[in-house]
Amino acid sequence: MAARGTRATQELARLGIAHSVHEYSHRETSGSYGLAAAVALGVPAGQIFKTLIASVDGSLTVAVVPVAGQLNLKALAEAVGGKKAEMAQPAAAERATGYVTGGISPIAQRKRLPVVVDASALDWPTVYCSAGQRGLQVELTPADLIRATSAIVAPIARADG
Repeated sequence: MAARGTRATQELARLGIAHSVHEYSHRETSGSYGLAAAVALGVPAGQIFKTLIASVDGSLTVAVVPVAGQLNLKALAEAVGGKKAEMAQPAAAERATGYVTGGISPIAQRKRLPVVVDASALDWPTVYCSAGQRGLQVELTPADLIRATSAIVAPIARADG
């Protein structure tokens, strides 16, 4: 996989974290990158996590939530001791992380941002998140995702619907 190595996969290798990379075909026309990955890889949507960038009291913060749910902004703010959270502008998210929207990985971002992983990640033996580019997911244990990102764990997602 060295030919398709990304900053995220290179960081996992550097840390000695076991992981596997899953490539899939993503069509630009499909709406949700995460749901498209779940379908393409045949993985439950609750096991694939999307990386969202929010602004909490003016500071960018990374939220990692299942693609089957939505980010609860109030819960995210509380998790990091803030008062108010709102989604960051895509351009600001891309600048801070060094990744493109739809391919933002919580791992090895350009700027070290606080990371909060939804508590539901602990329900799975392994979880999937972006490997740093569209059409590429990395699979690893929840504990290793938390270690690789220095994340805190909190209930920050709510189910869709």
